[in-house]
Amino acid sequence: MLLLIGLGLLRSAITTRLDGFTIDEAYHIAAGVSYIKFRDFRINPEQPPLVKVWVGSVIAATGFHMDPLRQFTDKPDERTFTQQLIFQKNDPDSVQRRARTAMFVLNGLLLICLTFAIKKAFNAGVALGALLYLVIDPTVAAHWPVVMMDLPVALCSATAIVLATRAFRDWLWRDLALCSLFLGLALTAKHSAPVVLLTVGAMGILMAMWLPLTPAGGTKWSRFLKVAGVMAGALVVLWGSYLFHYSEARTGQDAFNRPLADKISDVDTTMYHSVLATMAATHVVPRAYLWGFADTIRAGMEGRPYPQLIFGRVYVRRGPKYFFPAMIALKLPIGLSILALLGLALFFGRRLPADWNLPAAIILAAAIIFLLVLARGATYAGIRHALPVVVLLSIFAGLFVERAIALHSKKLQAIAAVAYLLAIVSAVPVMRPWEYFNELVGTQNAYKYFSDEGVDLGQRTKEIVAYYRRVLKPSGQMADVLYFSSDEELKGRDMQYLGRDRERDRNLESQPERSGTIFAGIYALTHTTYWDKPTLRAAVPVARYGNLFIYQGTFHLPGSAAGFLYWDAQEKLYAAKPDVALAEKDLQMSVDMDPAAFFAHIELANLMLKRGARDEALREYSQALRYAPADPQIRQSIEAQIQRVSSEPPGTVRPLRNPVLE
Repeated sequence: MLLLIGLGLLRSAITTRLDGFTIDEAYHIAAGVSYIKFRDFRINPEQPPLVKVWVGSVIAATGFHMDPLRQFTDKPDERTFTQQLIFQKNDPDSVQRRARTAMFVLNGLLLICLTFAIKKAFNAGVALGALLYLVIDPTVAAHWPVVMMDLPVALCSATAIVLATRAFRDWLWRDLALCSLFLGLALTAKHSAPVVLLTVGAMGILMAMWLPLTPAGGTKWSRFLKVAGVMAGALVVLWGSYLFHYSEARTGQDAFNRPLADKISDVDTTMYHSVLATMAATHVVPRAYLWGFADTIRAGMEGRPYPQLIFGRVYVRRGPKYFFPAMIALKLPIGLSILALLGLALFFGRRLPADWNLPAAIILAAAIIFLLVLARGATYAGIRHALPVVVLLSIFAGLFVERAIALHSKKLQAIAAVAYLLAIVSAVPVMRPWEYFNELVGTQNAYKYFSDEGVDLGQRTKEIVAYYRRVLKPSGQMADVLYFSSDEELKGRDMQYLGRDRERDRNLESQPERSGTIFAGIYALTHTTYWDKPTLRAAVPVARYGNLFIYQGTFHLPGSAAGFLYWDAQEKLYAAKPDVALAEKDLQMSVDMDPAAFFAHIELANLMLKRGARDEALREYSQALRYAPADPQIRQSIEAQIQRVSSEPPGTVRPLRNPVLE
């Protein structure tokens, strides 16, 4: 086990060594340091504390400049604050090295725990077969060192589910306590874990009802109490991660970047809204956790209204129901998929030892439930949201490998060896495994068919800076960056780029013609319903670094100008000292340049509404409805706002929440 984990860690360290920060890591790291230094959970409540506190403890103990906390005006202001801390007030490369080390240790420990859990539920052969699968998988390798919650929640969730198969069979307090602990850790890792909590609870109730009574298990009622104890223990772990404080701040006042009541009201789905309102009324979880849960439901279940390329077709908000199974099939090396399918075949063919059938069935049921929940939600995050399913599938690969060895079948052993070898040859040599796709699509071609976060999440920023220093800086050229990187990082790395000085570059950025060197990511090249860049998409890049493309020349890009004006308005609106008048001018210019961005019309209408220009606001809300995607949820909210503005007295109608801000 230790040898495999060591090899996996070494592989991950080598293949990800050139990666920059993902777009979210600076946010998470700075938040974690603030939790440690101030015992205040107002920053980044959209994710629970486990990973942030783990990394924040290391960073705070080894040196980090942290500014005092203040009240933030929505998420853009908060992100700017945290990114300035990482990239401008600290050494970002030093922070990244220390954070990567902390995550290697955390995920390594969680892999050890999962391996022992599988050994308890099955045997050592199954555990080692599953571990080898996870060590080879490029998505696991890519996530191992990053300060993201997806791999920790996948490992904690899978461990809890595997432990539950034994805990609810034998009903021993030690097994029940371990299951409860890992359920709690999953809850503290990411807001997708309540799915696992409910799955394990339902599993425990069913097993309490149907399994034969034993002296250790007690009566059915005592079993039900033990299941309740497991659930309660998980909640205790969750509360402990927030230091058993209900409030996010010591003052007890709502200190979030957006008030909790407004965050809950942003959720449109009646069922979700009722659940959140009930949780708020009962104080069943800390307030910061509830804020993040509301954010997750809004972004992850209801979906962000972003255009996304899926199999070459553009979808808005969410893709087809088969998206996540398809992503697993395309992001897993084919050899690993073969092993998992063969393990499932043994299970359905009833070729496993009799006492393994129940735990295998529970693990499969948990994977299916997770996929069903994912099918109802957004697809912007790609494979990372399906990592719990990937981890659970590894157990079926382990089952096949163990049976091949135990049955002394040279044929089955040869199949297992060849499958692992195919997976190793396909995946291990790939540098930057975040971008990996198997041979069905190919890593080099994936950007033509997909634009989710499993293709790129901003890790190529260091290449942009290096190219700028090597090629552009000596001749005094500026870069034009249309990539998933923050202004704070580009400034912190002393790069001159179009937009660094907003006032200096405003005239150039607001023009439809762009000349010079353009760095473009997959999102800039994807066909979209607004801010589209067809001339760039049709051009031939002068250089390419994975999913970062570099172009030189003159291009007609009105969508880039409209996007600049929109984001410039956002900075002015959500700054510590907002400039509403200039923000409205920016938004008006943006919609004039490209009227197809419906959310820009919403922001503009909101500003007009606030200053009492009802007729102008109605015009812009109508424009928003005209260009809104064919999504009932989006269109109904705009229609309802138009009705309110038309019929209710001036000054009584609240602005419509921009759905792009979640």
